[in-house]
Amino acid sequence: MESLSARLAVWGETVLHAPQTLRSWVRTDEIWLAVLASGVGALAGICAVAMNQLTQRAHTLLFALRPGERLSGAIDIERWRVLLIPALGGLMIGSLAWLLARAWPRRPVDPIEANALYGGRMSLRESLVVMIQTMLSNGAGASVGLEAAYAQIGGAVGSKIGLAFRLRRNDMRILVGAGAGAAIAAAFNAPLAGAFYAFELVIGTYSLANLAPVLLAAAASVGIIHLFEGASMSTQIAITGRIAAIDYVPILALGLVCALLGIALMRGVTLTEEVIRRTRLPNCLRTAIGGLIVGGLGVITPRVLSAGHGALEFQLTHQTAISAIALLFLLKALASAISLGSGFRGGLFFASLLLGALVGQFYSDALHIAAHGPALPSDICAVVGMASFAVAVVGGPLTMVFLALESTGSLPITVAVLAAVVVSSLAVRRLFGYSFATWRFHLRGEAIRSAVDVGWVNNLTVAGMMRRDLRTCPITMKIEDFKRAIPLGAHQRVVLIDDQGAYQGIVLVPEVYAAGEEELASLVHYRDQTLLPDMNVKEAIAALAAAESDALAVVENRVSRRVIGLLTEQYALKRYSDELERRKREVTGE
Repeated sequence: MESLSARLAVWGETVLHAPQTLRSWVRTDEIWLAVLASGVGALAGICAVAMNQLTQRAHTLLFALRPGERLSGAIDIERWRVLLIPALGGLMIGSLAWLLARAWPRRPVDPIEANALYGGRMSLRESLVVMIQTMLSNGAGASVGLEAAYAQIGGAVGSKIGLAFRLRRNDMRILVGAGAGAAIAAAFNAPLAGAFYAFELVIGTYSLANLAPVLLAAAASVGIIHLFEGASMSTQIAITGRIAAIDYVPILALGLVCALLGIALMRGVTLTEEVIRRTRLPNCLRTAIGGLIVGGLGVITPRVLSAGHGALEFQLTHQTAISAIALLFLLKALASAISLGSGFRGGLFFASLLLGALVGQFYSDALHIAAHGPALPSDICAVVGMASFAVAVVGGPLTMVFLALESTGSLPITVAVLAAVVVSSLAVRRLFGYSFATWRFHLRGEAIRSAVDVGWVNNLTVAGMMRRDLRTCPITMKIEDFKRAIPLGAHQRVVLIDDQGAYQGIVLVPEVYAAGEEELASLVHYRDQTLLPDMNVKEAIAALAAAESDALAVVENRVSRRVIGLLTEQYALKRYSDELERRKREVTGE
């Protein structure tokens, strides 16, 4: 019995110490970080496959689809289902959101925000809630995609594993990006597109340090989906047309058109959300009414329902009239705006691909009519439009270029897509300045434009940089007493306070010794210029520059003005410079 207990004790001790050993490997060797990232990628792939299959089964059950049929590609759905199921789903989702807001008021953090502000820290529990809400929204037929939920749960898995291994800030960010990118790679069966989704949108930069982990994670996730027949949502596009040199002029113009329409869509979603908010209806009714409207649009054509995989496949394989293309574009854009504006959870990734393909086909037909003859082939314009519109809404130029390459397998088409994507991206940056995700951050008051790590600036606060061993004196002290208490050279500056300990200003010791019979109060500087402990380093440097001071006192708050420290401009600049250099080394992989 003793022998068994001893063995169990040894075994238990080994198990408890195994994570510590693994942590040391991962923290000290980038090869093990890459291995860990591949595990995150595999888990992200499993999550993506499960979400895709569950929502497809929900569509099949709720809308009575044929086996393998996509909701947005169906042609004979019963009208009462199309009209009522999105409304009932909206009522359920709105009620769930209301309950969550009361029981769990904290807003979920997505991978871009986590990497920009929080060093890659995400809540797995909150991400699971987002995943469930998105699946319910998509399963009920709302015009939203699952891609945002894929990235959310993939990033959360990476963050959770990174926290378990106590990774450093930069490694945490890489693991979150690897998880999110792997989920996107699984969704489209496109490892390069998924990897560059991580580089451009979630990590915010590409470097040798993050190359291996992100690529291995994307490859692992794609390997997972190959184990499940029919699990991938990718669309293989057959290109029959050819591109001549002169065709690049209308291709570049198509990129600009997609940029303008993408901006209009993002503005439209915000406007719709504001209009619905002003109705002051309960959240559950807002979402139910939104679902009813989307269902009404679905009665006109089911192509507007769900993300649009079936609709995109249909458009790429069938010839449709230019008027039908224009109508479907307007209805799909309206359905997406109403779905998101009324409270359904989801994203615009796949919707932007479908809308872009419609814009490209319309553009090709319009050129054909205007030229009274052959113009750019419709399939080429559809692919160029897909990538250009998606770049305008989602961002990530290289992500969309590689998605086009992996979907078509055509290098000439990829070169044309690259040209149009550059035009679209530049136009959006100059005319709007945001992708859809960062535009939502802007509306919430977050000052971030990408996933580049700016959270360290907020973590570098005045409270952490200030000196607490400052010298203070009462403002009523006589100059003679001041000179006896503080010898020349002992301190450069002294903070003056009143009888209650409130800040009154700063005096410079050399000025006091050079003064004549003046009162000490007459030599005070910076009476109204102070710092607060929760200011970040950039705010502190700006305040010091505005005051034209080498140092400022730190007060507890603006009301009590109790002095708690002193911060010099020299030290704040040094800390800021040191942190910038550290981030630069992390980016370059040094």
